[in-house]
Amino acid sequence: MKSYFLSAIVLVLTFHSAVFAQNKPRVGRAAAAKYFQAAKGGSSAEDVMPERSPASSGDHYMMLGLGKAMSSSAWDWGGDGKENNVGGFGLGVTYRVGEWVSSMDLHIRIEYTEFDPRDQKASKLSFLPMITFPDATSRFPLYFGGGLGAGVFLRQADKESPLSFDYQLVVGARFFDVFENTGFFLETGLKNHLLLTSSGQYNSTFFSAGAVITF
Repeated sequence: MKSYFLSAIVLVLTFHSAVFAQNKPRVGRAAAAKYFQAAKGGSSAEDVMPERSPASSGDHYMMLGLGKAMSSSAWDWGGDGKENNVGGFGLGVTYRVGEWVSSMDLHIRIEYTEFDPRDQKASKLSFLPMITFPDATSRFPLYFGGGLGAGVFLRQADKESPLSFDYQLVVGARFFDVFENTGFFLETGLKNHLLLTSSGQYNSTFFSAGAVITF
């Protein structure tokens, strides 16, 4: 009788172990891979990866533009008092060097600008770190930003500072990949500077346009 009782216990334990093993959750790298493969309907990672958007984190992003001062004025530059319509044309290159994901971009802007203070020709190279938002990866067409930097005069009015403190506030629209990897942008805002080693100040509003290139 005892042997039958022991046999019954062994059968119950065996059945319980089989059921527990069947219902036990499978873990580990292989199980996780099978789970995600089933969740994706058997698709590979390449099939489910989204297409990379223009100006994404892995892209180089550059703006090449031509601009003109729409209205400008200068104080004590090349002479005493105020003078209007001092600003001229300018050429600029803006290159993205960093990105805060889903937030904003960090750029370096280099510009060449011509001026005409008191009928004296002047020209300057500006170097400005700039922040614009939203980030280009968002593909939102409008952007806003500003920058602070230094200006070095290649040609300057008599007895005026060869260096300036430059600052800009900008708003623009950019359109990526209009033709392959090239689009275009429009930008307006304020471009000002203060002469560092002499008195003098320049304020202007501007408009510029050019190409947006991702590569």
